Amino acid sequence: MNDLPIASRVTRIKPSPSTVASARARDLKAMGRDIVDLTVGEPDFDTPDNIKLAGIRAITSGQTKYTAVNGIPALRSAIRAKFKQRLGIDYADGQIALGGGAKQIIFLALMATIEGGAEVIIPAPYWVSYPDMVLANDGTPVIVPCSAEDGFKLRPEMLEGAITANTRWLILNAPGNPTGAIYSAGEVRALADVLLRHPQVHVLSDEIYDEIVFGDDAALSLVHVEPKLKDRVFVVNGVSKTYAMTGWRIGYGAGNSSLIAAINKLQSQMSSCPSSISQVATVEALTGDQAAIAAMCAVYKRRRDLAVSLLNAIPEISCAPSDGAFYLFCSCAGVIGRTTPSGDVLNTGLDFALYLLESVGVAVMHGGAYGLSPFFRISIATSDDVLEEACVRIARACETLTA
Repeated sequence: MNDLPIASRVTRIKPSPSTVASARARDLKAMGRDIVDLTVGEPDFDTPDNIKLAGIRAITSGQTKYTAVNGIPALRSAIRAKFKQRLGIDYADGQIALGGGAKQIIFLALMATIEGGAEVIIPAPYWVSYPDMVLANDGTPVIVPCSAEDGFKLRPEMLEGAITANTRWLILNAPGNPTGAIYSAGEVRALADVLLRHPQVHVLSDEIYDEIVFGDDAALSLVHVEPKLKDRVFVVNGVSKTYAMTGWRIGYGAGNSSLIAAINKLQSQMSSCPSSISQVATVEALTGDQAAIAAMCAVYKRRRDLAVSLLNAIPEISCAPSDGAFYLFCSCAGVIGRTTPSGDVLNTGLDFALYLLESVGVAVMHGGAYGLSPFFRISIATSDDVLEEACVRIARACETLTA
């Protein structure tokens, strides 16, 4: 049989590294290996009961038909109210897009706006999918490394230096994956000032973790700090992380009405609309009892503090506390150049991640997948016992290395 030719948009990208790592951990478990998996980027909590019940009621009441491309009116209204509450910004009904998860919304926004020659600035560390989404849509990712010394955050002079006549987008994700870093009001203001000088640059602000924060200050959006940027900032959010609804697959965005119309046109040809049942459940998530958010955040913060303490007790590892989300991005510079008991030299963060998996059964994400090495990412969206066991094993693996 002759293979069907595969389009270049597929061959020039790679599978999601986080998906691959999680699948590898599952495969090893299925083979009987004792694996502690810290790769999964989703809450380990169940969806709150009030949200589940809303979904059940949607099924039993027959709300199981197609909806408008941009969702049911009640959900668009709830999203607009949520943005008003969080950002202080009023969006019109025609400025709201709805999709099967925030990931789809981001992909559609890029599909609608970039083509050959368009550049997209992506600060590193970045969520693993951003560069490949740009490549899949014929754009050029422009990676800007942001150091641990700068808190893994984009400085205004770095943004200024990355902008060209071909720059179409800047992607910001804060608090983000993998670092959980949050920009201060002054830092957001400084980035906004740069953007005001470059009107051709639009911003895709991925705020999916905006309510998972560990300090007293909220995560600030560009449109909150500088309302003049409203028509140039596409704010993306969803219910997956905040409400433990990853499998419900609902994401949404707000922005320029022309962009929203283009996204809706693509969506109409791609999947018609997101699940009607999930839409009804999302209305309840956004408008119902919000107590579960604070309860989950308190647990994440406790786990963060536990893991940071245990990891920093390992001489070869350095781990700064995250400001939000449910990840830690840890330096493993102390193991680079060291030799494993089998005689292999650890030259990269990927080498260390593979060593942890094979030697002590701990699955982590290597920092290179996020554009910065030598680091590794762990998810703290798991139990205290799992985190403690993982850290014990990581310490044991480091102890067996030789200079």
